[in-house]
Amino acid sequence: MTRRIYNFSAGPATLPVPVLEEARDNLLSLGSTGIGILEHSHRGKAFVAVYEETEALCRELGGIPDDYEVLFLQGGASSQFFMTPMNFLSADDTADYLVTGSWAKKAIAEAKRFGTAHVAATSEDRNFCYTPSDVSYSDRPAYVHFTSNNTIFGTQFKSDPQVPEGAFLVCDASSDIFSRPIDVASHGLIYAGTQKNLGPSGVTLVIIRKELVERGSQDLPTMLQYRTHAKTQSMFNTPPTFGIYMVGLVLKWLRDQGGLSAMEAHNVDKAGRLYGFLDDSDLFQTTADVDSRSLMNVTFVTGDADLDAEFLTEATEAGFDTLKGHRSVGGMRASLYNAFPVEGVVALVQFMGDFEERHRTA
Repeated sequence: MTRRIYNFSAGPATLPVPVLEEARDNLLSLGSTGIGILEHSHRGKAFVAVYEETEALCRELGGIPDDYEVLFLQGGASSQFFMTPMNFLSADDTADYLVTGSWAKKAIAEAKRFGTAHVAATSEDRNFCYTPSDVSYSDRPAYVHFTSNNTIFGTQFKSDPQVPEGAFLVCDASSDIFSRPIDVASHGLIYAGTQKNLGPSGVTLVIIRKELVERGSQDLPTMLQYRTHAKTQSMFNTPPTFGIYMVGLVLKWLRDQGGLSAMEAHNVDKAGRLYGFLDDSDLFQTTADVDSRSLMNVTFVTGDADLDAEFLTEATEAGFDTLKGHRSVGGMRASLYNAFPVEGVVALVQFMGDFEERHRTA
């Protein structure tokens, strides 16, 4: 087998090796069915069993109450940017947005197509290097939307925002879903692309309170109503069957690791090792404020664009892939999602220390 290298990609991202091995074994035949997982009908008993187990695992690990629907949709988080306001925002309504990066800006831009979108907080004044605590809500927002983790700028909310009475909380959790325990009941709607922590690209997990499903607008195309997918177990049309199967395998792996509390401790350990090195470094600096640092995406620079480029070239040659920061900000970014191994962080810290030492004596 080709040697696997350390994949620091922001997404699609590293998957657990046992998951990949099990998926490989089921490509030709799912269990003893004689039909590969990619070939099974979404209406057949074999896949329905996969779906039901995946939903049950999701509910178990996430502590999802019975009065919430679990949906597996398509279109990524970007489709949820407009699907949420389409369902819950009219021309006379206002929704409040906490703007902490590029994805939140994209979400609020879509909301403005359907009603008033109010910026209740923003960290754009310092290039999104922190999560704002100064929040000014509108008088009667229909909902409050925030992005829990920001892949580009390396920031993460440490706790959920408190919302005004009468509003419900919407979270884009695409880059930290199930990386730590989550209080589902404090949210009305949680959505996430699965390609960072829960599986491959092509699946969007939506967790939504049933009352909101029924409240959503009915004057929409059928596929854009949450009720359509809730009534049909996400099978109104052909769902992303292989992606859902992979999510189920990752959920089993998460359960075997000890669940979300154990995963949080694992992620704190990994990020802590890299942040610890960066805090002691004379060459590298982090770009996010200490109290807003992400456990998922560690962003850093040398302060010299040419030196950044040299570091990235050498890192790639040494087997550390996709450390380049997002094209809009430059620098470096190490994405340490659930399946990324601690050994990769240890190796990266060693490499960075060697690089710094060589440039100290050059």
